[in-house]
Amino acid sequence: MIVVFGSVNLDLVARVERLPREGETIAGTSFAALPGGKGANQALAARRAGASVAMAGAVGADGFAETALRELVAAGTGLHAMRRVEVSTGVALIHVDAAGGNAITVIAGANAHAAPADVADAALGPGTTLVLQLEVPVDSVTSIAIRAKRLGTRVILNAAPAHPLSGALIAALDVLIVNEHEAAAVAAAHALPAGPENFASAFHRRCKCAVVVTLGAAGAIAAAEGALFTVAAPKLRVIDTVGAGDALVGALAAALDRGTDWARALAEGVAAGSLACTVEGAQAALPDRAAIVAQAATVAAGMRSRSLG
Repeated sequence: MIVVFGSVNLDLVARVERLPREGETIAGTSFAALPGGKGANQALAARRAGASVAMAGAVGADGFAETALRELVAAGTGLHAMRRVEVSTGVALIHVDAAGGNAITVIAGANAHAAPADVADAALGPGTTLVLQLEVPVDSVTSIAIRAKRLGTRVILNAAPAHPLSGALIAALDVLIVNEHEAAAVAAAHALPAGPENFASAFHRRCKCAVVVTLGAAGAIAAAEGALFTVAAPKLRVIDTVGAGDALVGALAAALDRGTDWARALAEGVAAGSLACTVEGAQAALPDRAAIVAQAATVAAGMRSRSLG
């Protein structure tokens, strides 16, 4: 069972030929209002990857909420721990350029009211994987991570967007997932070496926590169970990179939750993230289990690993 505690947003997506510069107004080519938020995206990604998933967080008492929750409802995600509050549903303002690159501004709204107490102790424990991000208050993330760890839950943190991580939060983690920018921020804050490979190895040794550093089109580096894994991404036609990292997190969490070994879990995560780039949108692009399994075979064939000694 996977419990995701995190953000739910409505994504307001403008497609443009290129991203605007400071002070510049440009014409877009299309607009869409789509469900999003890192928490909701990762919950849906895990659900489509075959896991049983419950989502906990907060949405507003406004017209955006139903659209923001639409795909989670359709997928059969548990929403009994979703809080309704008297502020606006979270919103992400997204520009996507012709090459698939993006620039995103997030307004927290109701996400600032996500409450750890909405996840009961009974929903946690050795049979549960808790997935967290940092689009809800970090104090709330830390609180539920510590409680979940005490109850024997596997705790996965996607430390995005970049934010200082306390020693208490790090101590509660089983898996840390970051991109290169976030890895550099954590490395600088904790006097760890820079560079994805060096950072992953050092953090894994020091904190006794598995680490995945996502590398975009280059795939991922991971340190887990005393080994360093290098995972190349398959060469696919990129349409839109929005949500690719969330697809990787959700699929990786789903694989670990069902007891898959680290090499296979990484292959499925990178496969899901790559497939998500081939379809426009965040949640619409999240692949199902059959597609992930098929692509993961190619990813696994090119994976390399070595002992960290």
